[in-house]
Amino acid sequence: MIATQLNELIRNRRSVFPKQFVPGKRVGKEIIDQILINATWAPNHGQTEPWQFTVFSGEGLKKFASFQSESYKQTSGENFVQDTYDKFRNTPLLASHIIAICMKRTTTKRIPEIEDIEAVACAVQNIYLSVSAYGLGGYWTSGGVTYKPEAKEFFGLGEEDKLLGFFYIGHVAVPSPSAKRSALEDKVTWING
Repeated sequence: MIATQLNELIRNRRSVFPKQFVPGKRVGKEIIDQILINATWAPNHGQTEPWQFTVFSGEGLKKFASFQSESYKQTSGENFVQDTYDKFRNTPLLASHIIAICMKRTTTKRIPEIEDIEAVACAVQNIYLSVSAYGLGGYWTSGGVTYKPEAKEFFGLGEEDKLLGFFYIGHVAVPSPSAKRSALEDKVTWING
């Protein structure tokens, strides 16, 4: 029975975008804590646990929105677009919580950087599945300030650390449509003996 439930959870998980959230409806901290605990049980080479999460909620959402929109305004120069600025300023306020997904580089062990990044991606998959299991909506974005140098200081990241995006969480008002996947035969090669 558990395998069947897991299969259903994985196959029915969908990205749910902030405009699909119930405006103003908050997710309880105890649920966010459980989602984050599940994230920390992701596989990671050498048990380095390279993830670092910064959670924005309540007034913190405004702080994040302000940082992201003002950073865009200061660095875009002649490429500034008011609609983009407004999106950075307003979209975070549609979420109940936003989790900044950071990778703290493992320096004490000789683990390739890509393996730390992969471990954080596994943690995000645990977040996705947990959000779905709680009947919530979520979306991992790598837009905005994700790859901008000015974000490192804001998130307390060192030179070798990385900001890998943001996970938006909210209650679902408008579900995402079903998805399809290619046939297994198109993606898998079996070698038997």
